[in-house]
Amino acid sequence: MKREGNRYPLLIYTRMLDRWWPATLFLAVALFVLAWGISDHPAFKNEALGRMALWFAGGLALLVTLILWGLRSAAYVQPRAESVRIATPFLRFDVSYKRVRRVISSEMHVIFPSGRLSAWNREILEPLMHKTAIILELNSWPLSPRLLRLFLSPFFFRDQTPHFVLLVENWMRLSTELESFRSLRVSARQ
Repeated sequence: MKREGNRYPLLIYTRMLDRWWPATLFLAVALFVLAWGISDHPAFKNEALGRMALWFAGGLALLVTLILWGLRSAAYVQPRAESVRIATPFLRFDVSYKRVRRVISSEMHVIFPSGRLSAWNREILEPLMHKTAIILELNSWPLSPRLLRLFLSPFFFRDQTPHFVLLVENWMRLSTELESFRSLRVSARQ
């Protein structure tokens, strides 16, 4: 049997980064057009430093755009032989199957009722509310809860109990892989 399952992109991070990279791309293009436009204007002929600053700011905005676009695929969940790997752009950790009490599924609008969400969070989750998420209920946290809440989206947690809400596109396939790896791990221990 394989030692690692498929990687399933975390839709929360994809959604959040998809909101930012088009804006930074627009900013980069606007700064490049502005820098190019004032280079021909007679009032700015002696302002080489200002033009250079605009070109630099445009390049920086373009670099941020590329980084944000690349980070979209850096957040994923992956079942493995010994554990479940949860990776985000700034934190990667494994959750041992020994910690997993049970795996359940639920729709996002049930986990996060829109009446309890702020307007900002409601706007982020709105296109994802009809999707089904996997909830890993745990016996204990794999890392400090403060550290996890610092580096993970608030949409990973529905309350204070040890668990993770994992929203992926193909939740049934992820659930099947998780249970397959988990059952193999349990049978190997016995």
